[in-house]
Amino acid sequence: MTLFGENISPACSYCEQGKDTADGSMILCSRVGIVSPYYRCRKFVYSPIRRKPRALPKLPDVESSNFKL
Repeated sequence: MTLFGENISPACSYCEQGKDTADGSMILCSRVGIVSPYYRCRKFVYSPIRRKPRALPKLPDVESSNFKL
């Protein structure tokens, strides 16, 4: 069982080898150096902890009259 499915496309943004830069726009890879978050190499090792969840959709406005009996 995997957390995000069987078909995970490699990307340095959620690789065990990489760390985010201070501004968050690039990845510091321990193997390759400074790379784009979407870069991928043969040394990719998936890390579910580095994966960032998608933002939740905005909920519609609800009126209080909908909850009265």
